[in-house]
Amino acid sequence: MDELSHVTATGDVRMVDVGAKPLSRRRATARAVVRMAPETARRLHELPKGDALVTAQIAGIMAAKRTSELIPLCHPLPLSHIEVSLDIGEAGVEIIGVAETTAQTGVEMEALTAVSVAALTVYDMAKAIDKEMSITDLMLVEKTKEPV
Repeated sequence: MDELSHVTATGDVRMVDVGAKPLSRRRATARAVVRMAPETARRLHELPKGDALVTAQIAGIMAAKRTSELIPLCHPLPLSHIEVSLDIGEAGVEIIGVAETTAQTGVEMEALTAVSVAALTVYDMAKAIDKEMSITDLMLVEKTKEPV
């Protein structure tokens, strides 16, 4: 990659013009981990269904839908599917987010935003009992593009 897509040769920022690109079915999967003390993970796991993890799941879905409002140069996309799943392990919560669209540009920022906000929501809900938590391993796992 020779240049940044959102920066012109003179250093100005810009929204990328995707108008001439054909529509494609696009999918992106992202991941984040909230590391915490085993006691914190145990307490989250023991909560009734619908508490902390469902709140984080809904927050991630809502965030994906608002990505273009949060990241200035992202295009608003018609999302056809968003899935956020959270899995409590022995010392943390793994979050996987999947976003899909049929559009002229990728959907990776929506997947990354979904897992980021879900992780922040888990952090917010558990911070009173665990001051050592960290959000790690935020990454794009996969992105695909298929012709329509």
